[in-house]
Amino acid sequence: MLRMKKRLLVPILIMTFMTAFLSEAGAVSVHAEEELKIAKQCTFVIPAQFTPSSEKNLFIDKSYPMESGSIKYSVYYNGMDVIMTNREREEAEKKAEEKVIDSSGEMTKKEYEELLSANYNKEYGTDVGFNVTDFDTIEIDGFPGYKIEANYKVGDEEPIFQTVYMIRSRYRTFTVIYQRAEDDECSESFEKSAKTIHVM
Repeated sequence: MLRMKKRLLVPILIMTFMTAFLSEAGAVSVHAEEELKIAKQCTFVIPAQFTPSSEKNLFIDKSYPMESGSIKYSVYYNGMDVIMTNREREEAEKKAEEKVIDSSGEMTKKEYEELLSANYNKEYGTDVGFNVTDFDTIEIDGFPGYKIEANYKVGDEEPIFQTVYMIRSRYRTFTVIYQRAEDDECSESFEKSAKTIHVM
């Protein structure tokens, strides 16, 4: 059966919104970050059916546009490893403390869902029903993070499913986003790829 061509589901929006969340919401204070280990890179295996696109760190299914699954990798750098004067560090810590969301300094499902839902709705000009179905804390190679499952639907298009891995280190937050349409045949490949994620 011939499948209808599909629009590429580029997860740029979620990456933009998550960067805004990390930089503006200040989910973790400077003090909390200092308790984390230092990491320089995150690695994982890209499934054979995916190939690099023209967008940096974005991989798309070789069968596109028949298959629209994609994998996006990004690194958020907080800049806190630069040498600061005592005054500069005090000011940075004060600003971070003003942004701490709760006493634990942890991002919550509600905060994540509300921010991304508002931004997706604004971008598409309609309520896309962005819904976080699972929000779990994880640990990879001794680094804490989150595994987030979400979905949304734009008009009459197929539902879109996302699995986000966000791993935190002292100066960098690594994010891997697996995204697919409902009938894309890449769920198993995504699961295998996710098992290869390492931080060092």
